[in-house]
Amino acid sequence: MKMEGRERKRGSRAACGPARVAAVDLFCGVGGLTHGFIQSGLPVIAGIDLDPACSFAYEFNNNARFIHRDLREITSQELSGLYPVGAVKVLLGCAPCQSFSRYARRYQPPHEEKWALLTQFSRLVTETLPDAVSMENVPELKLADVFTDFVAQLKNAGYHVWHSDVYCPAYGVPQHRTRLVLLASRHGELQLPHPTHGSDTYPTVRSAIGHLPPLHAGEKSTADPLHRAAALTALNAERIRHSRPGGCWREWPGHLIAACHRTERGKTYPAVYGRMEWDKPSPTVTTQFFGYGNGRFGHPVQNRALSLREGAVLQSFPDSYAFAAPDAKLTFNGLGRLIGNAVPVRLGAAVGRAIRDHLAGVDYE
Repeated sequence: MKMEGRERKRGSRAACGPARVAAVDLFCGVGGLTHGFIQSGLPVIAGIDLDPACSFAYEFNNNARFIHRDLREITSQELSGLYPVGAVKVLLGCAPCQSFSRYARRYQPPHEEKWALLTQFSRLVTETLPDAVSMENVPELKLADVFTDFVAQLKNAGYHVWHSDVYCPAYGVPQHRTRLVLLASRHGELQLPHPTHGSDTYPTVRSAIGHLPPLHAGEKSTADPLHRAAALTALNAERIRHSRPGGCWREWPGHLIAACHRTERGKTYPAVYGRMEWDKPSPTVTTQFFGYGNGRFGHPVQNRALSLREGAVLQSFPDSYAFAAPDAKLTFNGLGRLIGNAVPVRLGAAVGRAIRDHLAGVDYE
């Protein structure tokens, strides 16, 4: 098996019990789920992903091995060989979710090839039988037969399975985002703990990005290359000056309203060209969050869209998380895709804590 990436020392013991716990992250991306697990005290040995653009961020920030492979090519023997001998095995996965999203199901034909990736995840689980499994995806996945089959296969293999829609601000993510989380264990019931935040303590846009230096549209920070904002056309610059936090284009002077929004269908899309509100969680961060016209991604008070760093922080990545090598050419589309597709780090940490605490109570003798 060709494994690309750095070797990682395997001599430490996990803090969650007498047996050493080790995790592998399938569809790892730039490491949002992995980083959350590390924050929770659970070590991640390696991440596997088909996108080589994720390699630098994954390895640099997580001291874990990035393996550039197609999951369909990986055998159960190869996956099992990644774990240290005698380790308590945890397998994580977030199959690409675009095929399951509400938008895709309404406007695009099914991508059968991507749907099949969850089947590959199921194959590796049932063939390697890790002690615990975590899967995260969009809530719409529950409506698909592939998910029903996945749950049935886990149960037939002897797993206790729990899944639920999880509102991310309830676990410290400053973003209005709901995700489907599945947890499974061979050692008894396993589920997320009670939320850490209530509606009166949800993290907000202000608490997340209010400390970052101000920027003009088209400007970048000299201290942080990722803190850069896309330029605006003269028309969009005028539009954002007429926008208020939480408002929409319907409040603009008539000459600023786009032609597409004057049609009957266009009138039903108010949540574009809008500003975020300081004291609420942000809208869901998408791969196009850096574009003012792509959603309610206008800064609450500065006349620009979110910077790349702000989008990453709203995904609950640390301010210092590096997404590209120092000499790499940074592009909004490329980095926006990596950031928007990531699992929010704090959601990953909540999942990691649940698995850590559950495995700590297992007698492996």
